[in-house]
Amino acid sequence: MPEVTMTVNGERVTRDVEARTLLTDFLREDLGLTGTHVGCDTSQCGACVIHVDGVSAKACTMLAVQADGCEITTIEGLARNGELHPMQAAFKEHHGLQCGFCTPGMVMSAIDLVKRDSDPDEATVRSWLEGNICRCTGYHNIVKAVQHAAREMRG
Repeated sequence: MPEVTMTVNGERVTRDVEARTLLTDFLREDLGLTGTHVGCDTSQCGACVIHVDGVSAKACTMLAVQADGCEITTIEGLARNGELHPMQAAFKEHHGLQCGFCTPGMVMSAIDLVKRDSDPDEATVRSWLEGNICRCTGYHNIVKAVQHAAREMRG
């Protein structure tokens, strides 16, 4: 079995994995980070979005061995000293979640968007989040949350 080493949420981890192990399975089963959800296994729903070297990626279509040497951030790695990340806080404040299943992937995708575009308009937010499916909302509050967080993150 190949050995992988990566930094996950600031902590360096090394594990032996089967070569066919998906990154979602590695995060959830080997590391116990269950915030990365598995919704479709085909990269359609976006519930599995994480950051790989600072860029959003769908972990259900990436092998753990492909992440060897990478820096991985999951939803569990966003809060600092008990304080929610501004995007997490905005989703909470603006009711950008209902059942919560899609929320981790939405938050991770939205953070990457705001890093690229610090003042996204509604159309940009909606376009960026097309790869994230929410079956509970009409996205209105999600868009409001992302735009609010963008203002907070601009400082």
